[in-house]
Amino acid sequence: QVTLVESGGGLVQAGGSLRLSCAASGRTLTVNAMGWFRQAPGKEREFVAAISRFGGRIYYADSVKGRFTVSRDNTKNTVYLQMNSLKPEDTAVYYCAADPTAQSMDVREQYDYWGQGTQVTVSS
Repeated sequence: QVTLVESGGGLVQAGGSLRLSCAASGRTLTVNAMGWFRQAPGKEREFVAAISRFGGRIYYADSVKGRFTVSRDNTKNTVYLQMNSLKPEDTAVYYCAADPTAQSMDVREQYDYWGQGTQVTVSS
């Protein structure tokens, strides 16, 4: 079992920045890919970014490319999402997820473990 706890969400003005963190505990050696997803009210949960175990593969949704950066520190079992140039349409609950396989890292169903989510609100 792997437990994920997100932090760093909050309220920010458009154009601002936030950094989300996700700390993993438990059987972390089984984790390969770490991903970020988000869900806005009334919408499906969508892929944002993902990173493989040693950072050799990184993927972003087109909507966040050039603005968001995903990284991880395996010594701390933590993955980060640096979000810059935030837009009101980035408002959502952001979820961290862990996948033991690192296949199809942008597919929600590939992930076995999920955090509780952290709210990000971008005001215009």
